[in-house]
This record gives sequence, structure tokens and C-alpha cells, in this order.
Amino acid sequence: MSKSEKSGPISAIVAAIRAKRDRTDRTLKDIAELEASLLADIENFDLDAAERRARREYLANSGAGMTDPTLVFPEIVPAGSAPTLPSAAPAVAETLSVTTTPTENPTSGGSLLDQLRQQAEIRQRENNSALAERTSANEGIDQALKHVFFYLHELVQQLNILKPGIPRDFPLVEQTVLDHLTWHEGFADYRTQSQSAGALVELVTFSYRLKGGGALYIERDGPAVERFRTTLFDFGLAFNCKEFKNDRSYVERAEFQIASDISVSARWRADFTKGAIVLETRNLERLGSALYTLRPQAIDQALLEDFGRLVIGQPNRFRELAKR
Repeated sequence: MSKSEKSGPISAIVAAIRAKRDRTDRTLKDIAELEASLLADIENFDLDAAERRARREYLANSGAGMTDPTLVFPEIVPAGSAPTLPSAAPAVAETLSVTTTPTENPTSGGSLLDQLRQQAEIRQRENNSALAERTSANEGIDQALKHVFFYLHELVQQLNILKPGIPRDFPLVEQTVLDHLTWHEGFADYRTQSQSAGALVELVTFSYRLKGGGALYIERDGPAVERFRTTLFDFGLAFNCKEFKNDRSYVERAEFQIASDISVSARWRADFTKGAIVLETRNLERLGSALYTLRPQAIDQALLEDFGRLVIGQPNRFRELAKR
């Protein structure tokens, strides 16, 4: 074999090896560039944007919800900081303005949403103002009832020790009266709202018992028996009843033995709706019930002093002061 023949195949082999090496280098380079590109895409991938785009495409393709994927509802915020609507929103607002009538006359100018936003702000200010007024009134009632409780708590403590005589007669029927009564025992308490409602004082209770020296005996006939029994129940008086019946078991007459024992109560109740305090009394000045409506501002030391005088049967101006 000649020298030229040997060099030919060798050269071809070398060229083939060099070409293979060059292709390998290019392939590795291409792989490296592709890997770098993929890593860059992963780093720059916005998952939130892709999720929003997918949701819009789903809504547009499925026909559910809004058909315009670019439509975005703006957040209603105070004027000056409201975000701008996308390009499609003004057209929608213009269409709505033709068919929608606001509850109040909108101000001239501006889009429908701007007008509604202004009205909502005005309504919100009105609601906040009304809430502030109610809160202030409720706190005034709370403070007044606390004043009532502290005074009555001190009053009942002193009277439970002194046990004074009460110079007041309680007419029952005809010429029969309950008199010569003495303070026996009293009690004062209060009740508040739940913590979630504000824990304001809503009720102050004041109750006591007066006792006399003997019992009263009253007789009633026929239908008057039940009427008199109902009256004694209404007054809260303790009694015994001895009935006399005929052959047909009909009550012809009855003898009532009534204890000289009177239970008196006064309930100071908050009426937060009307901003007032309602005083409900039973057997306070006379047998039976009475009702007073007082302004919280009228409850001061002078009124409570006269209420104390009323309780123990002394001259007082409580009715006059309660009407202030």
C-alpha cells in the first residue's frame, strides 16, 4: 500500500473523530443554553397571574359569571383614594345608569358608582353619628342607675339596723286599713347586660317588708268572695280564707284573716330604646302599683334623698322632682 493510500483513510478517521467531537460540544452547549433558559423562565414565572388568567379563561369558556374576563369590580373606598376602573367599566356604568334609580337624588356629575359612593359615605356618617348619640345616652342611663344602686344600698343598710316605724296608713277596704307598721328587712340589688352587649346596668331592684302588730278579719258573701281574694293576691298580701258552703257546695260566704305584713318593691329599669329610666313600684305609697318615667339627668342626690323620705313616710317632693 502506498503512502498516499495510508494517509487517506487516516485523514478520514481523524476528520470523523473531530466532527464527532465538534457535534458533542455543540450538543452540550445547546443543552446548557436550554437549561439556563428553563431556569430563567421558572424564576420569572408569576403563579398568581397564571391562576387569574386561567380563571378568566375558564369563566369565559364555561359561560359562568361575567363573560368579560377584563371586568374588575373596584373596592368602594373614601373619595380621593378610589382605584380607577378598567376600560370596560365606564361602558357598564353608563348602561346601569339608564336602568337604575338611586334611593336618593344623586349629585350632578360623575359616574353612577361615584354618586352611590358619595351617598354611602353620607349614610355612613349619619349612622356613626346616631350610634355615638345612642352610646352616650346609654352610658348616661348606666351612670344614673349606678347612682341609684349606691344610694339605695346605703339606705337599706341603715334602715335594717334602725328598723324605724313607718307613719303611713294603707287603706284596704271600707274603713279597714293596715297601719302601725315597722320596717322589718330590706334588700337592694342590680343587674347588668351581658359583656357582649356592653355590661351596662339595666335594672336596680329595691324591696322591703313592713310588719304590723296584728291581723285583720274581713268577711265577704257570694260573688264578692272571689273578687276580694283576687284583690288580696294583686296586693301581695298574705291571708287565710275560711269558706262556708251550702248543700250544693256553693260558697255562700268566707272569712279572711289578713296578716299585717306588706311587701314593697321599687324596680328602676333602663329603657335604652327611649333613653329613659322607668320606675315600677308596688305598695310604695299605697296598696297597688304605680309607674314613673324619669330622665337620667333628673336622677341626682336631691331626688334620691326625697325618695328615701318617701320610703320612710316623711314629707317629700319626689313626684315633683321626678317630672323634671
